[in-house]
Amino acid sequence: MDRPYSSAMAIHARPLNPFGALVRHRNFRVFWSGQTISQVGTWMQRVAQGWLALVLSNDPFMVGLVAAAGSLPVLLLSLPAGVLADRVNKLRLVTVMQTLFSIQAVALWWFVWSEHITIAWLLALATINGMIQALDVPARQALVIELVGREDVQNAIALNSSGFNLARIVGPSLAAVVIAKAGLAWCFGLNALSFVAVLASLFSIRLPAIIIQRPRLNALEGLSEGLRFIRSSPLIAVLLRLIAVYSVCGLPYLTLMPVLARDVLGLDASGYGMLLSCVGAGAILGALSLAAVGPRIGRGRLLTVFSLIFSVSLLALVFIRTPWAAAVVLFVTGLAMILMTAIINGLLQTLSPDEFRGRVMSVYSLLFIGLSPAGSVAGGAVARWAGVDVAIGGGALALLLYVVWTFWRHPELRRS
Repeated sequence: MDRPYSSAMAIHARPLNPFGALVRHRNFRVFWSGQTISQVGTWMQRVAQGWLALVLSNDPFMVGLVAAAGSLPVLLLSLPAGVLADRVNKLRLVTVMQTLFSIQAVALWWFVWSEHITIAWLLALATINGMIQALDVPARQALVIELVGREDVQNAIALNSSGFNLARIVGPSLAAVVIAKAGLAWCFGLNALSFVAVLASLFSIRLPAIIIQRPRLNALEGLSEGLRFIRSSPLIAVLLRLIAVYSVCGLPYLTLMPVLARDVLGLDASGYGMLLSCVGAGAILGALSLAAVGPRIGRGRLLTVFSLIFSVSLLALVFIRTPWAAAVVLFVTGLAMILMTAIINGLLQTLSPDEFRGRVMSVYSLLFIGLSPAGSVAGGAVARWAGVDVAIGGGALALLLYVVWTFWRHPELRRS
């Protein structure tokens, strides 16, 4: 019996346990715990930062611009960061970047607490955060397969998504309480404190010694080599184009959520946090479902279905005028969103050879995070000119049309 068949039989013989990678891999268990705790703080900061931008400027465009400032450095630095991730110890690089995140978080807390914060300082600190993120994300994404192995990578990615979205629920809920009881500044302070957990987890991970081969190409040649590999891999290229359109047309609805909450649904900061929690609740259900199912159902078929559901639910959001209906639609949106992005992430990691994974994931980061400033700025401008409904609905319609075209034009994607 050949090995691929044996591996497939072993995978299908496993119980439907969504937490399998946590049970089987101590390093991933430690990593996931620290990341999830830290993400709670990150989501508290996101809620506070979006609301603070609106309070300081009273301008939807500035809300989008602050979000863009945190993502634009990813557009500029992700590709060099991917080359770096393929040439250094990924765990060490992630640890350094998380330390820098903690310093930035302390600085943001101090500026808000001391009442020195201005929209200019908020933009500057968001930009610094984006620069660190550009170097962190490709290495952190590529590190997952070293923690769990190839067979459990989809389960691990889904669990990472569930942790992220558990934080999406807990973080905004805590942020609403903290804002009401202690003020915006302490959302930033608690985020800074949360980095103690992630740094402790990273220092406790034990991986086999890795021998880093001396690069045979310089950095620019290594970057060109990675881009040639992507161009020569049709399925990887299609997945990356899909995530690019999602980032520009679909993702800005999260940036515009404060405007939707206040100006359309008549909610305050607590209501805004509730809407984000609904997105997170749907995303957790989606992530745990994907973690349990794993490779038992064709990921291409799931990607087709949930890409369509995400686009349609986002389009439906523009017709909603009551908070309870928005909560239901956002729950479905969150579920479909996480299934769509987690499946793309998992396919990219399993389709990429070890020597190219950092560079492939850097392009993924560039498109997923780095292109979102274009969507955020455009969405904010359209919201200022024609209203937030037009901004979200126009992006949703463009994404829907591209999804339909992609799966019609590339039927092999449905079979992947």
